[in-house]
Amino acid sequence: MVRESSNLLSLKNTDLELFKGSFLHADDLRKALAGCQAVVHVAANTSQWPSGYEHYKKANIDGTRLVLEASKKAGIERFIFVGSANAFGPGSQENPGDESSPFTDLQHQSGYMRSKHEAQQLVLDFHRKHQFPATIVNPTFMLGKYDAKPSSGQMLLMAHGKRLMPCPAGGKNFIHVEDVASGIVSAIENGRNGQCYLLANENLSYREFFGKMQSVCGWPKQLLPLPKPLLNFAGQAGTWYEKLSGNPAKLNAINARLLQADNYYSPAKALSELQLPQTPVETAISDALAWFAEHGYLRK
Repeated sequence: MVRESSNLLSLKNTDLELFKGSFLHADDLRKALAGCQAVVHVAANTSQWPSGYEHYKKANIDGTRLVLEASKKAGIERFIFVGSANAFGPGSQENPGDESSPFTDLQHQSGYMRSKHEAQQLVLDFHRKHQFPATIVNPTFMLGKYDAKPSSGQMLLMAHGKRLMPCPAGGKNFIHVEDVASGIVSAIENGRNGQCYLLANENLSYREFFGKMQSVCGWPKQLLPLPKPLLNFAGQAGTWYEKLSGNPAKLNAINARLLQADNYYSPAKALSELQLPQTPVETAISDALAWFAEHGYLRK
């Protein structure tokens, strides 16, 4: 299901039946779901700015509620909600977060993370109330082909061709997007109703991640550590700008703190129950860059 205005580059040369409409319109959903057995609900506002919760509520929460209700009416047999690892609290590299890690106060201050956590709770509540066959998968930071927007791959585009790349103190869990796709298919076939599965792979500091990127393509040439006070000051300046201008800033106080956090997660449950593949992050970087180069995203 795609919007009339959707960028369909990622779907080019695929053998798909496309339904054009909006998942925010009940009648479109009714028509799109006719004759379907399973739903994979991927649609969401994933932008990191503006940071206000209201910016995300319509798509991420109200939209999820509409898709759940329409799917129940359509007699859907399997419902997979693609959430976010950010719906769970992260951990350290030695003790990464898992599906039992509580959502944190810092995450709640991010409108995006709060909306994904609340949407997940909506799905779990709907499952319990209606015995609805819903399963949740929670990808971490995805890299690979077909990133037409681009979304996570923007990190690679920012660093490619840079002789000096600013590097914050924190880190993330990274996974190949094709491993996530395999995890979703496995969740349809093997996932337990009412359960969440972190689709995760390698926990890397930003320094470690850019080191892997350097080994793949030679960029960025050199990393410049970003002192925490400097990054915090820049984030606070962005927040002041947002308040004074009413416009979103690409860096604000909350995003600055999140950049410095250890956002590490464990894939143990998905490995055990979904047989989640674990493709090396270097392969994900290489695949993403090759796709970006083929489609003209890389700077000359």
